[in-house]
Amino acid sequence: MSQQLVEKIDAVLPQTQCGKCGFPGCRPYAEAIVAGRADINQCPPGDAEGIHKLAELLGVPPKPLNTTHGLPKPKVVAWIDEHICIGCTFCIQSCPVDAIAGAAKQMHTVIAAECTGCELCIAPCPMDCISLIPVTEKLNDVFSLPADTIRKQAADAARSRYQFRLQRLAREKQANKKPLKHKNIVQPEIISTTAEARKQAIVQAAIKRAIAARSRTIQKQIIDKTA
Repeated sequence: MSQQLVEKIDAVLPQTQCGKCGFPGCRPYAEAIVAGRADINQCPPGDAEGIHKLAELLGVPPKPLNTTHGLPKPKVVAWIDEHICIGCTFCIQSCPVDAIAGAAKQMHTVIAAECTGCELCIAPCPMDCISLIPVTEKLNDVFSLPADTIRKQAADAARSRYQFRLQRLAREKQANKKPLKHKNIVQPEIISTTAEARKQAIVQAAIKRAIAARSRTIQKQIIDKTA
């Protein structure tokens, strides 16, 4: 595989890291194109402009977007309703560019400037408290730079954050490895079941806390009105 060609293709991709192409990130998609395992029209965020750039780079005819991978959408960023958030951290774990700040049982918030609008944080949220907010791009007016330059800078930043996250996860995985010597080996399905049960327990406990806090707020409002 030509790593130089992979780099050139990756440089063309929008770096949303959304996985809509069928691969876990923009670089894996670039590698799949070079290996002949993917076509140039599988990236909805890149849309027709991205397809034409890839076609020109690879010397092949452009083709319409394969809509089985999704449809192009306006640029969006995620927004968390902080009054509903229970601090489960599922959105943090799913964000491919570490654009969500927060801690367990604490309110989370999206770093809008770093969000790629990948939508990967939506599905894991048990409280349905994440929305997508359209972003109006007035790049020339705000930055006095060509729009393509601004988008490239944003893509480069997203790529760096994505790569940093992969490195961080690899370090954490290595640090969490424990020797199995003198220990009973637990079957993977048991581990999976235990992890899922723990996840559900955390969510249920957090929901109960949220309901209790809301009830206290309502009771206080009633007392204040009748006082």
